[in-house]
Amino acid sequence: MSKEKAQQQGKKFRVAFFGTPDFAVPVLEALMDIPEITMVTVVTQPDKPIGRKQVVTSTPVKKVAEKYQVPVCQPDRIKSVKFEKCARDVDLDIAIVVAYGKIIPQKLLDIPKQGWINIHGSLLPKYRGASPIQAAILSGEKETGVTLMKIDEGLDTGDIISQKKIPIDSTDNFESLHDKLSHLGADLMKESLLDYLNGKIKSKPQDNSIATKTAIIKKDDGKIDWTKNAEDIEHHVRAYNPWPGSFCKFNSKTFKILSVELATEDIQLNPGKVVYKDNSLIIGCGKGLLKLTKVQLEGKKPQTAVEFVNGNPDFKEAQLT
Repeated sequence: MSKEKAQQQGKKFRVAFFGTPDFAVPVLEALMDIPEITMVTVVTQPDKPIGRKQVVTSTPVKKVAEKYQVPVCQPDRIKSVKFEKCARDVDLDIAIVVAYGKIIPQKLLDIPKQGWINIHGSLLPKYRGASPIQAAILSGEKETGVTLMKIDEGLDTGDIISQKKIPIDSTDNFESLHDKLSHLGADLMKESLLDYLNGKIKSKPQDNSIATKTAIIKKDDGKIDWTKNAEDIEHHVRAYNPWPGSFCKFNSKTFKILSVELATEDIQLNPGKVVYKDNSLIIGCGKGLLKLTKVQLEGKKPQTAVEFVNGNPDFKEAQLT
């Protein structure tokens, strides 16, 4: 082994981590277990008031950084001259981003010696953008995964370093799939980071011709359109659980649909029309039927569909809008 190669293999890489929510936590934890890196700093969003009492709360990533006694930076603006100077002063080999929540400007992208990389919650180039997990469920995908990629000026358009796949179970909603992918991202980082830094993995460009984009999800996206196919609505309920939820109106109140199943009963119902049959609540869709299994009326606790109809017998022949 040459002296230069031996020095490279024994090197401690200086790393900065940019992340904010729970999704980023397993990756940060994984990085802290890699002896060949030195975590120079963790950058996360400023503390914010949370909940009804508006208690000022640290981000999940900040809490992990403090546990490991890593310096934390929480800039209001990463485009500031002050933050740029800080980034240059720490002599970074690489910056790693996982759900940080801000676009990284080019002047910062140029600072680390080996650039910036990101864990994205889809199999790029499919589902670039803000809501890849929801989009995969909405589209009825049978599998998804995570991508370790280089960051450039585009939106999730950088070269792919490595990927890891998992199946999407028929019972997966956003919350369960989010948790699986966050841990899958940590596994991928542990498997690929050092090989990439040591030049053993070469990145490859994305095929832009098959790329798809996802949008930021809004509260109104949760409203159910009963004229859609039953299968599409079932995907909708899983993709938007727990936020923004799937909802419609019953007796002028917001009625949340927490879980459903595809129904096989041989009956015809107009979209949004409810019927009570064999101890089940069946609802008509544009094509096909759904069986409601868990629901929640505005101001009430979640209930099974049977519990709900026992307390609301007029629901047995309701028309949902």
